[in-house]
Amino acid sequence: MSISPALRRYLSIFAPILFVLLWSTGFVGSKMSMPHAEPFTFLSIRFGLTSIGFFALIMIMRVKLPRDPVVWLHTAIVGLLMHGVYLGGVFFAVDRGTSAGIAALIVGVQPVLTAILAGLLLNERLSFRAWLGLALGFCGVALVVWRQAGDTGGTIGVAACASSLLAITVATLYQKRFAGKIDLRVGSALQFAAAAALMWAIAVPTETMVIDWNAESIFAMAWLVIVLSFGAVTLLYILIREGAASKVASLFYLVPPVVAVEGYFLFDEVLSLGALAGMVIAVIGVALVTRG
Repeated sequence: MSISPALRRYLSIFAPILFVLLWSTGFVGSKMSMPHAEPFTFLSIRFGLTSIGFFALIMIMRVKLPRDPVVWLHTAIVGLLMHGVYLGGVFFAVDRGTSAGIAALIVGVQPVLTAILAGLLLNERLSFRAWLGLALGFCGVALVVWRQAGDTGGTIGVAACASSLLAITVATLYQKRFAGKIDLRVGSALQFAAAAALMWAIAVPTETMVIDWNAESIFAMAWLVIVLSFGAVTLLYILIREGAASKVASLFYLVPPVVAVEGYFLFDEVLSLGALAGMVIAVIGVALVTRG
């Protein structure tokens, strides 16, 4: 699925903004779903529905599936890491008592880790200005979530968040290096199918597989499937394909500030002056990284 020059110009302007806004709502949807389902059970159904939706889209649009089994393998690996391990780790950690603030701080190291590994593995070089932006971005995120840092959830919670950090970092680089050429619709269908299989394999022997279906849990599921999995994740893959992995990763610095604002309006969470200052610093940091 090629992108025209005109569409590429629009994507460079609006896609990063839209991605941050959509991705941030995933935390809101997750918070709504937590009281109604165990983490791996919820994710297995979410990923399964998303995969079915993408396969239906492929059939309607008559998109050809790749014949090379290596392409299938690369795509499945990205799905297992990006969706299965990353989201599974965060959901598991929060379910075990790790606060959202601690999870955000740990996963917030991702842009720096991505920049380091991108330089080593993809030969992407960042200027001093960009490195300064990465450092400012992390400081901004720390200021935003510091007051809400809370409980670490113990060693198991920290380990789960660290696994999520490593998974999304490797997935970003792997997608850029090995899975960037596949049609986005086909890639998403295969990736979510692989992630769903992983979540089912974990949920069946370890959880009750019971979900309290009500208006809130149904809305959360629909939002996470349609807006996050179809919208935000597709935008993420387009951004990775069109830009440097380290610059795309820096956009994740903007997610905690946006989540803080959403929490203020939706859940009456505290929005301190320190958090507001952190938002400004994070925005400046990302601007330094992505400038030009």
